[in-house]
Amino acid sequence: MNIAVLGTGVVGNAIASKLVSLGHEVKMGSRTPDNEKAAAWVKRAGALASQGTFAGAASFGEVVFVCTNGAATLDALHAAGAQPLAGKVLIDVSNPLDFSKGMPPRLFTASDESLGERVQRAFPDAKVVKALNTVNCEVMVDPGRVGGGDHDMFVAGDDAAAKGRVVEILTGWFGWKTVHDLGDITGARGMEMYLPLWLRLWGSLKTADFNVRVVRG
Repeated sequence: MNIAVLGTGVVGNAIASKLVSLGHEVKMGSRTPDNEKAAAWVKRAGALASQGTFAGAASFGEVVFVCTNGAATLDALHAAGAQPLAGKVLIDVSNPLDFSKGMPPRLFTASDESLGERVQRAFPDAKVVKALNTVNCEVMVDPGRVGGGDHDMFVAGDDAAAKGRVVEILTGWFGWKTVHDLGDITGARGMEMYLPLWLRLWGSLKTADFNVRVVRG
């Protein structure tokens, strides 16, 4: 499958590298066609890897992973363009983190909205599914590194078929055992609001290799 990964940071690198290892052709998108970080990743990843602009990657991918800094997510998607994204599953991994006042960052969204919702409103013809934003990038693609994989992932989105496709990707490609469907895209609010707790746990545990498991009584 041809897959677009928008973003050249650690999240984009982790997801793009995992996808290439599974035999998919992956184009990493950035602002410019010759981004140095993307070029370094292509050199490491091999023949199935390529790079381009946000628009070029979005046009290439049958599925699009949004792995940008949350503050830049909408700008990156506008640069990609509405037409290349129309009708495609858009997996939004980004978080609305505001680092302007130092650490720990704040959320730049209010409690009655989410970045995932902003993305869906801005691109109504895309099938936005929020996923993977609640764990470290290494755990995203290798859940077994925490407790043998006995922990949970979440998805939220308006399109049931798109969510089903994302669940197949999470379980079949990335190895997640349990994925909870939180309903429509407003479910992204809770997923994003978990980040302040995640950051505090990271500081307390001194490691990013952790996650939550939902236990029923």
